[in-house]
This record gives sequence, C-alpha cells and structure tokens, in this order.
Amino acid sequence: MPEGNSAAEDMQQTHTPEVDLSDFASDVREGGDVQPPGGQEKEWEREAILDVPVKITAVVGDVKMPVRDLVRLGRGAVVPLNRKLGASIDIYANDRLIARGEITIIEDDNIAVTMTEIMSSSASS
Repeated sequence: MPEGNSAAEDMQQTHTPEVDLSDFASDVREGGDVQPPGGQEKEWEREAILDVPVKITAVVGDVKMPVRDLVRLGRGAVVPLNRKLGASIDIYANDRLIARGEITIIEDDNIAVTMTEIMSSSASS
C-alpha cells in the first residue's frame, strides 16, 4: 500500500463494474415485488402459501349451558348436543366455515372427517 493513501481513498479507486438492470425490469412489479420468470405468477403465488399452517376444526355439535350446570358435570356425564345422529358436522379452517362432512372411523379406532360438501367462498363469509 503506497504511503499517504487512506482506506477511504482505496475504496474510491476500486472499480465497480456496470450492471445492466434492464433485463430484470420485467420481473419487478410496481411497488418492488418480484415476479417469477415466464409468467408463472399464479403457480408461484400458490407455491408460496402451501407451507402456511392452518387450524382445522371439526364441530360435532355444541350446547350452551349456565356455569351452574357446567360445574355439576362429573365423570361420565352426558351432555346433549344440538345435532342429531347422522347429521353433518361443520368443518372450519381458522374459524371460517369451509365444508360440511361426516365422521369416519379409520384403522386402530381413530376417527377422521370425510368432507361431503365444500362451501363456496360467498356462503362461508
């Protein structure tokens, strides 16, 4: 390093190559969002959400009762629900009704839900 040159002077003398950004202009939306190459925007957006966790809840039925009755419940107590045997159950994704279905027993005495009716987006809002 020659005498008299400071680190700041050395940085100013460093050559920075020119970069042509025109090739990338079509990949950037207004607002700075990057678009996928080749017009695959829908597929790219779909792929971006596939790993987002969603809470799924299957509601067999419900009941409202006063706290007085709730504290009286003991082991083996029967709580009648507002659904009849064989009625469809409601299936929610993040507290939003998305489908109706029925309970299914699968191997090892586990239960599952079979979707029998998918709700339209206008019906579940």
